[in-house]
Amino acid sequence: MNSKKTSNSGVHIPPVLLPGKNTNLTKWSVVACDQYTSQEDYWKDVENYVGNDYSTLHLIFPEVYLEKDDKDERVSKINAAMEQYVNEGILVTHNPCFIYLDRKTAHVPSRKGLIIAVDLEEYEYAKGSQSLIRATEGTVIERLPPRVKVRENALLELPHIMLLIDDPERSVIEPLALKTESFEKVYDFDLMMGSGHITGFKIESEETISSILQAINALAAPETFRKKYGVGEDKGVLLFAVGDGNHSLATAKVCWENLKQCLSPDELENHPARYALVELVNVHDEGLVFEPIHRVVFNVDTMCLLNSLKHYFMDKNCRADYKFFASEGAMKSWAEEARLSGNRHVIPFISKDSFGIVAIDKPPYNLEVGTLQSFLDDFMKDRPDVKIDYIHGADVVASLGSKEGNMGFFLPAMNKHDLFKTVILDGALPRKTFSMGEADEKRFYLECRKIR
Repeated sequence: MNSKKTSNSGVHIPPVLLPGKNTNLTKWSVVACDQYTSQEDYWKDVENYVGNDYSTLHLIFPEVYLEKDDKDERVSKINAAMEQYVNEGILVTHNPCFIYLDRKTAHVPSRKGLIIAVDLEEYEYAKGSQSLIRATEGTVIERLPPRVKVRENALLELPHIMLLIDDPERSVIEPLALKTESFEKVYDFDLMMGSGHITGFKIESEETISSILQAINALAAPETFRKKYGVGEDKGVLLFAVGDGNHSLATAKVCWENLKQCLSPDELENHPARYALVELVNVHDEGLVFEPIHRVVFNVDTMCLLNSLKHYFMDKNCRADYKFFASEGAMKSWAEEARLSGNRHVIPFISKDSFGIVAIDKPPYNLEVGTLQSFLDDFMKDRPDVKIDYIHGADVVASLGSKEGNMGFFLPAMNKHDLFKTVILDGALPRKTFSMGEADEKRFYLECRKIR
C-alpha cells in the first residue's frame, strides 16, 4: 500500500510496519546507526543484549563498522533479515496513518514527535538549495556511496531522520497530546541501555489528520513565511529543516534519483521509494535541546597541529594562537573571559597530559565550528593517517582526546531558535554543527516502511 499524497507541502500519510505484539520492543529498538562511532564497546553490548531476538539491530549497519572488511556480507545479511521479517509476519502492516510519539530521555521528561512520510521530490541537499525540505548543514558527498549500497536493494527503510518545523504557536504536534485517549496506543516501553521511555499512538482519524495537514500548510504559506523571516520572493519556503539524519535522507534522495530513471509516469508518481519516513519535531519543543558536536582528531602530534593552525589562519589574514593551562578549570575560566573580548573564536582543547585554548581573531566564519572545521579539512587532506570523529558529550571528548596521539576540541552549542533564519539567509551550516540532544537521545529505530 502506497503513501497517500495529501497536499503541496510534501507530506504523505505512510503505511507503517511495526513488530507484532509478542516482540520484545526493548530489544527491537536500537539507536541510530551513526551514534557511538568511536565506541565499539557500546555496539558490542547491544549485540550481546539482543542476541538472536528480533531486532532492528539486524536491519541496520552501525557505522562503527563501516571501515571493516565484511561490509558486503553485512549488507547481504541486512537484506535477508528484512525479507525474513516481512515474509514471516514479524512486521505487521498498519494502514496509512501518522504516529504521534512522546519520548522521555535521561535528560528531558518529554519530547514530542510525529511520524510522517515526505516527498523526496521536495528535498534537495545541494548548496544554495531553496527547496521545501532542506539540509541544515553541509552534506559530504563522499559519505553517501556506502550508505547507498545499504539502501539500494533494501526492502525496508527504518528512519533515524528527524525533521524540524519552526512552529512557535505549537499548532501541529502539541495539540495531539490532548487527544491521546482517542488514539490507539501502538507501543509503550523502556528503551535499551538506559535511554529512556517511548510511547506511540496511531492517528488514522480523517478529522485529526486533516487538522494536522491544515496546520502544516499554514506554516508553508509563502506570505506567512516571508513575513515571519523578513525575506523577499527570492527566498524559497523552508518548511522542513533536517535536524538529524542528513546523510540518511540524502542517501534516500540518491537512490530515488537513480531508480526513477527507469520508471513510467505512473510509477514515478506512486513508487514507495519516492517517499521517506521521518519523525517531525517542533524546534520550539522544550524537550529538544541543541548540543554541540565536538571533534576528536586521531594519530596526530599536538604541536604539529597547533603550529599548522597558526600558519593556516595567518594565510587567511587572521591572527591565531594557542595557550596551555595547568588544569581544566583554568582552561574553562580563561575561555569564558576571552569570548567576551570581541570578534574572536575561542576553542578549548585537550591532549595527553595537557589542556589548552586555540584563539582566532577576526575569524573567517560566523561559527566556531566553521572556523575549526575549515582548518581540520585542510590539515587532513595530505595526512591520510590522521582521522577525525564527531563526538556527542564533553566527557567522551575528554576520555578520547586525552589518549596518546589524540586531540579533542570542545565546541559551543548554537541557539536552536536561530536555526531556520540562519539557514534561510546564509544557507547550510558547516557539517556537524549541532546535535539534537546527547547520543542516547537520538531517534531509536522502531517503525519501518516498504520501499519496493
